[in-house]
Amino acid sequence: MKIVAWSGPRNLSTAMMYAFGNRADVEVMDEPFYAAYLARTGLDHPMRDAILASQPTDPADVARRCAAPPMRHGYQKHMAHHMVDGMPLDWAEGAVHLHLIRHPARVIASYGAKRDEITEADIAFAAQATLYDRFGGLVVDTADLRQDPAAMLRRICAEIGLPFDAAMLEWPAGGHPADGVWAAHWYGAVHRSTGFAGPEGPMPPVTRGDLLRAALTFYEAMRARALQV
Repeated sequence: MKIVAWSGPRNLSTAMMYAFGNRADVEVMDEPFYAAYLARTGLDHPMRDAILASQPTDPADVARRCAAPPMRHGYQKHMAHHMVDGMPLDWAEGAVHLHLIRHPARVIASYGAKRDEITEADIAFAAQATLYDRFGGLVVDTADLRQDPAAMLRRICAEIGLPFDAAMLEWPAGGHPADGVWAAHWYGAVHRSTGFAGPEGPMPPVTRGDLLRAALTFYEAMRARALQV
């Protein structure tokens, strides 16, 4: 089984990769199109040079890697905004698709703590909606995941036909061997964790009302499709 997991940034995507990666029967892949995305767009992201040096920058090469069948089960963590015009998507046909979503106010606050400049494309709500329209799949609101990780992971596994494994509920602190080189900048909190954090607190204030309004329409449409436990 190949699971293709889509999200924008700051959506518990790394924690979910760790959950699947802690299973003995799953191999994981961390944002394989990141370098190709930076090379194509020319964007200046944190650790840009290190990222470009760490991965193939030709999208066709990345697509071939993503299309290769896993030894048993595979979990691929992808950022929706990496799939800019011209990026191949045929490699994802026939996979199990999982979409992680989070309220845009929380995404904007969390992303803004790491980068000063934020655009709608950075937080990827529209891009993820486009991918959902193409591939369908399961939608998981990470607020629900944090509310009851065991119940939600059991539900996800049941929906995709993968036996639940309690190893998904915790992982060793310090990261995963599959982490991208950018983990040094982005993954500090999850590297200190050994499992999913508890329920989130009050909604943070948002100074970028324009971003919030642009993202809410897409979030609310996806939220209406989210798995419930």
